[in-house]
Amino acid sequence: MQNLSLSASIPPHFAVKTMGLCDYQTTWQAMKDFTHNRSEQTRDEIWLLQHPPVFTQGIAGKPEHLLYDHGIAVIKTDRGGQITFHGPGQIIAYLLLDIRRLKLGVRELVRRMENAVIGVLQDYHVKAIGRTEAPGVYVGKAKIASLGLKIRRNFCYHGIALNVDMDLTPFSYINPCGYQGLQVTQTKDLGIPDGVEILGAKLANHLQETLLSRTIN
Repeated sequence: MQNLSLSASIPPHFAVKTMGLCDYQTTWQAMKDFTHNRSEQTRDEIWLLQHPPVFTQGIAGKPEHLLYDHGIAVIKTDRGGQITFHGPGQIIAYLLLDIRRLKLGVRELVRRMENAVIGVLQDYHVKAIGRTEAPGVYVGKAKIASLGLKIRRNFCYHGIALNVDMDLTPFSYINPCGYQGLQVTQTKDLGIPDGVEILGAKLANHLQETLLSRTIN
């Protein structure tokens, strides 16, 4: 995977890396290797990337939430949550963090991840919310961002996926995140003109701001 530095406007709190279009299995293994080999002195990282079309099933995911596969690979992964879809045009921010060093519990970490996406959408005057009963970010009744995490030895990996400009059809092949009939949307359909590169940089900025903040809204 190729590592490219983002805009110099991103504060140097974390190592932020853009990786383009990456195979899911390869990226997942890289996250596990990074987490296994890191120490308390290792700098936290944010990986920004996209995946080729793939369904991922959380560790407690129920197979019946896959309604039709249409030939798209289904990978059983080790994050929390149920089934979701990844594809080109969706920006994914994988967070490789020392949550003890950041003094964040899991629930607060999830809330701050959601708030980062909400902040990006607020930049475009789009109102979004998080839901405690169904983690993720929603515009009205439609989900625009999903998240899942794995915690190991106070280190986390996996992260959050924001729909930008993608083919949303495969979401109709599943019960997204385990919810039957859940609507999904994307930034393009909300009138936001910027693509994955600009929105990825904005998301990285907002993630750093909210993860390092001493308070939470």
